[in-house]
Amino acid sequence: MRAVDILRKKRDGHALSPAEIAAFVAGATSDFWTPYQVSAMLMAIVLRGMDTAETAELTRAMVESGERLDWSDMAGVAVDKHSTGGVGDKTSLILAPLAAACGVLVPMMSGRGLGHSGGTLDKLESIPGFRVRLDVPEMRSVLEKVGFVMISPTDRVAPADRALYHLRDVTATVESIPLISASIMSKKIAEGIRGLIMDVKCGSGAFMKTREDARALAKSLIGIGNANGVKTEALLTAMDVPMGRMVGNALEVKECIEVLRGEGPDDVRDVSVELAAKMVRLGGAAGSLDEARRKVRHALASGQGLERFRRMVEAQGGDPRIVDNMDLLPAARQRMVIRAARPGYARGWEAERVGRATVLLGAGRNRVEDKVQPGVGAVVLARPGDPVREGDVLLELHYRDDDRLPGALALLEGACPIDDAPPAVGPMILEEVS
Repeated sequence: MRAVDILRKKRDGHALSPAEIAAFVAGATSDFWTPYQVSAMLMAIVLRGMDTAETAELTRAMVESGERLDWSDMAGVAVDKHSTGGVGDKTSLILAPLAAACGVLVPMMSGRGLGHSGGTLDKLESIPGFRVRLDVPEMRSVLEKVGFVMISPTDRVAPADRALYHLRDVTATVESIPLISASIMSKKIAEGIRGLIMDVKCGSGAFMKTREDARALAKSLIGIGNANGVKTEALLTAMDVPMGRMVGNALEVKECIEVLRGEGPDDVRDVSVELAAKMVRLGGAAGSLDEARRKVRHALASGQGLERFRRMVEAQGGDPRIVDNMDLLPAARQRMVIRAARPGYARGWEAERVGRATVLLGAGRNRVEDKVQPGVGAVVLARPGDPVREGDVLLELHYRDDDRLPGALALLEGACPIDDAPPAVGPMILEEVS
């Protein structure tokens, strides 16, 4: 069947048949469909949507574009976590070693930044020498030695998602529940896990702006996972302001190490511990959520999580000395600060505008071929409710290219309002979806 006929059908708002969806997925992973035809289909899906059956069929076709891994011969239950993406969202690098220290296998396949949100792989690649592309035998070796591994999807796992992922990032086709669901769940189902915890971000800085949309996405993911033998649960977490204080790849790695040392921001630590505890319970390493929380907090306080992180970095070719000397991580030497124009209370930085500004500085991509600059980013110094005086530093930009700075500053103008009274500060964890 012709690509143009399938495109026209979805453009006009009709549901696609399993054969048509299979043709689209096959075309995206070969030269049969051109990149502009694939991009046109992605945009048609964003604008016209997909029903439940179409989304399930898209996920199935993407899983079947490769092979499904199997860890059943290893000790421990394979469990993973996935976030729908946010600004400063770095919990994967914290919760994976904590869960592994509690006896859960974590074969984590992650993605790169999408739109204004950061990507776990880009963070990991800011570690000197770190390899995210491992084949399956290498992946198994690290998993056996360390208890967790963090890699990009292999060529054998859901190759269709890899073909679509980069195009979505640069064609404004990220914000779609069917595309997000199929992308996430095809990788997770194929990576051979038995349990999955979803962190669905909700708020002005998330792809899902409202709690209603975030809940709908969570239910879509849960339904797809459970239907494919992967026990799936979800938390909705707030993403109106950046998570933590660091935004940008190497900066966020530093903050993760700080948290694993028992330091770092409360919001990053608390969400990481809760997600890790759910993984531990789902993996059968604890009989209740309270017991799982105790185990995770012990792994954090004892340094076991930090040691697991060090071992994973070394096993994947990275420089383990970064754990003790974070100056070994890349850094952008130029700085620009944004100061408060008046006294009062910070309402908090708008997450999406901070994310877009750091992408513009080089922390993400505007085109598929763009190179990420690992040291650039922002340090958020004013959190919601903080009292500030006129002239206090609200945010510090780390950058390399002078010509990119004006655009970033324009995006950030007025993005952290100062109020006369302290603003209401809501919880990070909004609700559990089951």
